[in-house]
Amino acid sequence: QNYPNPFNPTTTISVSSARAADLRVSVYDVTGRFVTELLNQRKPAGNHVIVWNGESNGGTPVGSGVYFYRLEVNGSLAGSRKMLLLK
Repeated sequence: QNYPNPFNPTTTISVSSARAADLRVSVYDVTGRFVTELLNQRKPAGNHVIVWNGESNGGTPVGSGVYFYRLEVNGSLAGSRKMLLLK
């Protein structure tokens, strides 16, 4: 889970992998529309920290509301979690 949650202005997402893997973390709004991609690269085994600053892919601040982050490992869905941005 991300922390803090609810958040303003940033939240931190921690990802752990037992071995090197292609990791992708994307953010979507409550209607399922893509907001931004936070990570899309091969990472070594271990713990990785990703920070989201509440901005869209174009750098525009998003509004208050519910967002979801989606974690994919080696192209397969590993999970998704709900985040709440309060401004």
